[in-house]
Amino acid sequence: MPIAGIDYDEIAKVWREAGLSVRRSGRDARPAFVQQLSHFPDQYLKAVTYGRIVGVVFGTHDWRKGWINRLGVLPEYRRRGVGTALVLACDKAIRGHGIGIVSALIDEGNHASAAFFEKMGYLTDVPVMYYRKLDRSDI
Repeated sequence: MPIAGIDYDEIAKVWREAGLSVRRSGRDARPAFVQQLSHFPDQYLKAVTYGRIVGVVFGTHDWRKGWINRLGVLPEYRRRGVGTALVLACDKAIRGHGIGIVSALIDEGNHASAAFFEKMGYLTDVPVMYYRKLDRSDI
C-alpha cells in the first residue's frame, strides 16, 4: 500500500532492523523523505501486518528510467512473499508512468539482495560504470 502520511520513524526502524544503513542527516533525512514522497506517492510502498510496517520499498524515476530503492523487510517476515509483493507493486507503479526500464542498485557484497533481484528477473549484465560526486560524505 502507498505510504500515507509520514511513517518516517517506523520506516527508519524497518531499515535498521533489515540491515540497511540510515543516514538521517543525509539522503534519509526527514525533509528528503517528505520531498521524495511528495514526488512519488504511488511508488513509496509499505507492507503492513496487524498495523505494523514489516516492509518498505521506494520507487523513483526520471521519466526515462525507474529505480527501485531502499527495499527492506523485517527479518522475521522474509521468505513470506513480502519483498516480492513490494517489488512487483513498485515495478508496476513505475511502469504505469510509461517507463520501460526499471533498475535496482545492490551494494557489493549484499548477496541475499542480489539473489533476490535475480530471482525476480532483473539482470546483472548491464555494461555500465557508476560514478558519483558527493557534496557531503553523509548523503
